[in-house]
Amino acid sequence: MHGTHTTPVARVRDGALDLLKWLALLSMVLDHLRYVGVSLDGLYVPGRLAFPWFCLAIAANLHRMRTAVVTGHWRYLGWLLLFSVISEVPYRMFIDDADTLNVLPTLALGLLVARGWQQKALIDRGLALIALASGAVFSPHLMFGVFGVLLPLAMLLVFRRPWYFSVLPGLVCVAANQWHASGSIVALTGLAACLIAPLAGLVLLRHVKNVSPPAMRRWAYALYPAHFLLLFLLRKIIA
Repeated sequence: MHGTHTTPVARVRDGALDLLKWLALLSMVLDHLRYVGVSLDGLYVPGRLAFPWFCLAIAANLHRMRTAVVTGHWRYLGWLLLFSVISEVPYRMFIDDADTLNVLPTLALGLLVARGWQQKALIDRGLALIALASGAVFSPHLMFGVFGVLLPLAMLLVFRRPWYFSVLPGLVCVAANQWHASGSIVALTGLAACLIAPLAGLVLLRHVKNVSPPAMRRWAYALYPAHFLLLFLLRKIIA
């Protein structure tokens, strides 16, 4: 009975969620185009949408998987951790002066924190506390720091709430990006983008219907290290 209830649900693709992931990927690529050797500082602003939208995708997946078997959660975490390791070398090849790890460790810790809040089992709560403590201790070495670790949870907390609750993850996102704040117009516009990114993502998930972009499956994890390598080659060609 349990299998017949859950199997059809697992096969249903959420086109809006796939679209959100593709838009997050596009935002990330636009952001990283600033490092190919051409003056494209304005791309910093759309680039601020990528991380909160990836965090929202984590929250959406957790919400969809809340009644799924535990192995589904572990598999999700395992892929994030695997590509955290795989992506570090391409990331440092492309970002010459990187002073943090790539973004996937932050997302993996954020997943553990959000899942611990959702699942309430002792092991999940314990791992969430360890992940949160790790995020706090190693915050200077994590992209977006401890606030980045908290952002998937903030997204999950407001996932089914009225639109104005999106100010909570918006403020967490601003805090995660405060290290970029320089007072320039581009930086301030970027912080504004951080503030509205959760609301924009939630509006997309709730109101964009009948879209069928290519499904983002496990192969999509490889796009993260691959885009660093491709942009690295582009920079070599331009140079």
